[in-house]
Amino acid sequence: MDTKSKNSRKAGILTVIIFLSVCSLIMISQYSSMSAYMDSIEETEEVSYESVLYPIGQDLAEGNYLLYNQYANETDPAEVLDEFGQRSFDLMSRYLDYGVFDSEGNQLLEDVGATVAQRLQAEDETSANYSFRARYTFTENGRLSSIQVDGTALSPEEEYALESTYLAEAQVEEDAETISSIATPSDITVVYGMNERNLSAFSEYYYDAWGEPEIVSLSETSVYTDTLDTLCFVVILAALLLPVRRKLDISGMKIFAVPFEVPVLVWLFVYMTGLNELPSSVIESTFNGALLPGVNDVREVILTAFNFAMWFFVFGLIFWGVTSLRAMIRMKGAYWRERTLTMKLIRHYRGTGTKSDEEMVQKAGGIIKKIKDFFRKQYDALQHIDFREKTNRTILKVVIINYIILAVVCFLWYYGTLALIIYSVILFLFLRKYVKDLQEKYKLLLKSTNQLAEGHLDAPIEGDIGLFNPIQEELKKIQKGFKKAVDEEVKNERMKTELVTNVSHDLRTPLTAIITYTDLLKNEKDEEKRKEYIDVLERKSLRLKVLIEDLFEISKAASKSVAMHYMKVDIVDLIKQVGLENDSKIKDANLEFRWKLPENKLVMWLDSQKTYRILENLIVNITKYAMPHTRVYIEMTERENDVHISMKNISATELNFDTEEITDRFVRGDASRNTEGSGLGLAIAKSFVELQHGTLHISTEADLFKADITLPKLDIPPEGE
Repeated sequence: MDTKSKNSRKAGILTVIIFLSVCSLIMISQYSSMSAYMDSIEETEEVSYESVLYPIGQDLAEGNYLLYNQYANETDPAEVLDEFGQRSFDLMSRYLDYGVFDSEGNQLLEDVGATVAQRLQAEDETSANYSFRARYTFTENGRLSSIQVDGTALSPEEEYALESTYLAEAQVEEDAETISSIATPSDITVVYGMNERNLSAFSEYYYDAWGEPEIVSLSETSVYTDTLDTLCFVVILAALLLPVRRKLDISGMKIFAVPFEVPVLVWLFVYMTGLNELPSSVIESTFNGALLPGVNDVREVILTAFNFAMWFFVFGLIFWGVTSLRAMIRMKGAYWRERTLTMKLIRHYRGTGTKSDEEMVQKAGGIIKKIKDFFRKQYDALQHIDFREKTNRTILKVVIINYIILAVVCFLWYYGTLALIIYSVILFLFLRKYVKDLQEKYKLLLKSTNQLAEGHLDAPIEGDIGLFNPIQEELKKIQKGFKKAVDEEVKNERMKTELVTNVSHDLRTPLTAIITYTDLLKNEKDEEKRKEYIDVLERKSLRLKVLIEDLFEISKAASKSVAMHYMKVDIVDLIKQVGLENDSKIKDANLEFRWKLPENKLVMWLDSQKTYRILENLIVNITKYAMPHTRVYIEMTERENDVHISMKNISATELNFDTEEITDRFVRGDASRNTEGSGLGLAIAKSFVELQHGTLHISTEADLFKADITLPKLDIPPEGE
């Protein structure tokens, strides 16, 4: 059964294709009759061509400037349109063939076909087949050199009289204010021509009491309308009668099972946009060579194929629409219930919809959702334009969408005004919503800035604020920077408090010992004990001296008032010297130093005393805090732009301090402060490294303590240091 159905459907499809092809070929076969009929239209009343041609001299002179500007574009087109758009030459040009040619006879206007250009430049009026032709020639200086008038409808006397009249009109026009803003033609020839039919039609227009041109259009002729109406009637009849034969019935195909509103809306759109006038325009363009310029066999084949496809589509559209609507005869009342979108929507919203109703609503809803998502996406793109980047793509999308809408409005002809009103209302609602959303987002931005201004540094700055998102990101950076500055200030205050406490402790300890032993010394008679007390006093005094000197040193370093004395220093030799001078401390600490230093000299611009102090402080720090009987690794590496020194040791105590604060003043690894030292060693080392434009970084891993020093290679010592 299915096989028979498919075979009958194939037969029906083939029959319809053949039928539509025959109708298209019949329409094309009438082209010659249409062309002959258009050529045969003549004015029945006698017309005085001489009286019509004399007054147009001024219009032709004005046309020289307009056509030259059309080719050369030396004047702003908007200015030309504003000044000359409604001139009589525009109306008269409908009856004219015209062209602009250079000194070698090349055609310069893009919209002039090769056939027209060839006829305009023909040697005599007979071969040109023009009843009237005028040729204006301009020199390189922009002066009119000659005017030549000829034509099959003119006698030699009339040609001479017209030449004299046109020359006078052209000379007046050259000096007229009306063309002062338009570029002057130069080194070109402008040719105008009217064939007999156009000259006759122009004469009708000229003598018409209303002053409006009466252009004979193909769509108004009986030879066109009668043929088209007959074929359309035959197509409609075929669409209604073919399904009567079951073998030729293809109305059950999905392409014809469309809702009632679809073909009605398609036909309404064709009528409202004037597309029904398009086929006659194509036929006229085929006649005059404007559709495809040139004369050869290939052109004829292409034009025939194009016109065949056009008519096949036109008749096919009629056949499709009638076949789709024909179902109302077969389905009767059920058609309006099952084949109309309106009823399906009504049943859906009433809650009585069938399965097909719901499927239709879902499909329609899916299409509407996609359209909404598209416009929502474009709207969101407008809301989130980042002005720090190029916005050309977003702007281009808006322009293209607006162009498409306006193009559709232009197609609606007389209904365009109503469409523009609707579009303006929609645009107003869109812009109002857009501005309202921007205002809401601006309020959120102001709220965030007010919170920041009031010092709420922990208040979250969140939310999508569209165009202002980049500003929101900058506010977050400012908030983060303020918070960091506040935390730093709090840390500094804490460090100042600890500084006072630690300085007091470290100064009071030796000072208390000095006072105590001084009192003991006053009352002690035993010389041995007196000598012992004096030794203690000396050690405590020296300890106090070291503390005070370190305090002065770190104070000057912090205030950047330390005088730097740069010289060429062999840093390899310098670190070896530090190791030798502290060898006794290293041995007393029971440490094994492993040195990995460059074998060659490494001369750099450094302050030798400050660099020595850096290395000494770090090595002494290792002897104080490293676990006895462990190895210490000191490595120096030369790099392209700097020298890197690494010192690693195993700590004797747990490393539970903050590595970011260990180089601050009076911060030591032993919180109990049982070891001797000012707590300024690493702070002084860091300050001296930074004064020489280097870095000191302390890091720990479990019990491993590591100090990394980087000193840059300076070509010359820094100025002013």
